[in-house]
Amino acid sequence: MTTSSKAPIRWHIAVFLAPATLIYTAIMILPLFGTLQLSLFREIEDVQTFVGLENFQTLFGDPRWSSSFWNAFLNNLWFFVIHMLVQNPVGILLAALLASPRLRMRAFYRTAIFIPTILSFVIVGFTWKLILSPLWGVAPTLLDAVGLKFLFAPWLGKEEYALTTLGLISVWQFVGIPMMLIYAALLSIPDEILEAAECDGITGMAQFWKIKLPLILPSIGIISVLTFVGNFNAFDLIYASQGALAGPNYATDILGTFLYRTFFGFQLQIGDPNMGSTIASIMFLIILAGVCFYLFIVQRRLRRYQF
Repeated sequence: MTTSSKAPIRWHIAVFLAPATLIYTAIMILPLFGTLQLSLFREIEDVQTFVGLENFQTLFGDPRWSSSFWNAFLNNLWFFVIHMLVQNPVGILLAALLASPRLRMRAFYRTAIFIPTILSFVIVGFTWKLILSPLWGVAPTLLDAVGLKFLFAPWLGKEEYALTTLGLISVWQFVGIPMMLIYAALLSIPDEILEAAECDGITGMAQFWKIKLPLILPSIGIISVLTFVGNFNAFDLIYASQGALAGPNYATDILGTFLYRTFFGFQLQIGDPNMGSTIASIMFLIILAGVCFYLFIVQRRLRRYQF
């Protein structure tokens, strides 16, 4: 005669997860649903009235709103492209160099490159604004010292250069994050695989391209999606260096600054929480679409390629 014993209920798991779940729900989930709800209402005669998708129609159909939105969206897209084309490849290159056993003082280089990531956006934005200032900045003096002063321009003051300059400043600040993630992924590669590659005569850069790079592709994919989410949530650096108007002439305006001005108002512009919530909802949908694209398309292909 056999007796079946039920598995004990592990109440301690719920107890340990409850505080984090409650905090995350209070500061993330509830405000998210509140924002989505607010985007479906409009204040009519001092009363919040349900209007459905009219705010979204206004955002995309009204020329005044749509021109500002598409300007901010395209600027945000270019801001993301700069990070993908500069930050992540440079981070991979630095990680490959730091993973070399022949390199001395690796700990010092890792620390020096990673330190800017812990600095405040306000400090970074204000410092680089001082450095690049044509009046009292040190950039003209440094370029003049090497005979390249003719290359200097007020990069933060010209519409065609300002956003790219801020993108490169952001790359300088955060290149340490992909570097450290890729560095950790390279160190996790088993020594047996590398030794087998060396026995087959695959060394140096050939070993990196043929052996190491395919093995760290999942890490590169995660870094890419984190870069996407971070850049489409960007706000601090633009606000600290260019202000809420994201000058010159809205050339550095991204979705974060556009949302800030719309929701809270700025100078002569009156704040509109309903339209601000509409912009925030669009930002959420853009980020959600990008993350889903990575999870259901890119990640599956990476797994097939890896295994």
